[in-house]
Amino acid sequence: MTLASDSIDGAVIAAILAGRLRPGTRLGEAALADLYGVSRTRVREAMMRLETRGIVQVSPRRGWFVVEPSAEDARVAFEARRVIEAGLLASARTLPPDAVARLRHHVEEERRAVLDGGVGPRTCLLGDFHIHLAAAFGNPLLTEILRDLTARTTLVSMLYQSDLHAAESNADHARILDLIEAGDLAAAASEMTGHIHRVEQGLDLGTAPDPHAGLRGILAPFTPLTNAPLTDGGPDA
Repeated sequence: MTLASDSIDGAVIAAILAGRLRPGTRLGEAALADLYGVSRTRVREAMMRLETRGIVQVSPRRGWFVVEPSAEDARVAFEARRVIEAGLLASARTLPPDAVARLRHHVEEERRAVLDGGVGPRTCLLGDFHIHLAAAFGNPLLTEILRDLTARTTLVSMLYQSDLHAAESNADHARILDLIEAGDLAAAASEMTGHIHRVEQGLDLGTAPDPHAGLRGILAPFTPLTNAPLTDGGPDA
């Protein structure tokens, strides 16, 4: 498979939005060049563009990594989203019924993902709502900007969002859609501002994520159950 370097950009963004690339994931130039059938120069060009967009960062002698957003990174990204998304709704026209129906279906998929408890799928769907909403209003430039911002806040949510606040986000999306369907875009803009503020406030930004959480779980010492009955060790014991 051979891709242009801008397609590599898009593949990385899509993987983050889908929850397949987590904060801190290493993106090796050689591996990506082999995977996409391009030169390492092409891969480096793509990584440099993603670095400019705040999606990856480079570590000397170690390579490229998906960013692990700090608390300040999160605040800046959410502030940008409040300004853009509320402004989009305040200046937009009412959506046609088929667009509303598609967004309704998406919100229901969010709800199921939240109930299932998978962090990746629910984070992906909750973020995608905002991109689909911008696309429904027919502004491709704002849609692309929101795609980048949503990728950044998706990484934040992977690190800091709880199950409870994910469910609240889904309920907020349903209310925003109700207001859009009713033709009250000013109220929808106000609800969007409140929603993004609540998402930010619901993040535990005061506690740095444990960089060794996955490894810690794998290598945790085994503690035997002291009251468990002894068996003769057979395969069906």
